[in-house]
Amino acid sequence: MFKNIIFDWSGVIREVYEAHIWVVERMIEKFGGKPMTPKEIRENWDEPYMKFWNKYFPDMTLEQEQKAYVEGILDKNCPLAKPYPEIVKLIKKLRSKNFSMAVLSGDMPETLLPEMKRFGLENIFDDVIAKVHGKLEPLEKLMEKNNFKKEETVFIGDSNHEIEAGKEAGIKTIAVTWGFHSEEKLKGLNPDYLVHNVKELENILLK
Repeated sequence: MFKNIIFDWSGVIREVYEAHIWVVERMIEKFGGKPMTPKEIRENWDEPYMKFWNKYFPDMTLEQEQKAYVEGILDKNCPLAKPYPEIVKLIKKLRSKNFSMAVLSGDMPETLLPEMKRFGLENIFDDVIAKVHGKLEPLEKLMEKNNFKKEETVFIGDSNHEIEAGKEAGIKTIAVTWGFHSEEKLKGLNPDYLVHNVKELENILLK
């Protein structure tokens, strides 16, 4: 049985598709790239996210990407972030049952923390680590800091990065299909669990 749950933010708790596509399209234009359709962006997206950007912009730095992405997310025309349906309810239920929970995310603090407050999830998590690019080392440090035992811990994500990092860290992984990567791509990563909705996720975490 799991006692410790580590969540990715965008694509697991925060609905990611509409806003992410909006920002990426404008970043491609900003940096002078060839326009891509939403389908092309999703099919070619890779993480850590600089793997995607450096395929098309080899000279782009991590700092340039982060600055441009935050500017895009904070743009008044960007679609407003919202939580995935029923996920907030589940997280609060898990808290009431004394699970230890943390967030490990590539999102910037200036966007993640206000979203967390707006979603009603402020002061719910035991630890929140943002602005992460490579996730393995921060994941291992988070587990050590919070005394999370490997056999009691699970990492929930929507991309290759969470599944790969979780496997390397020796913990269970859950891939959710409502994020940015397709179900087909997630299946190829062989996560311990693949879930299609919050009810399926709840059944795994509370079984």
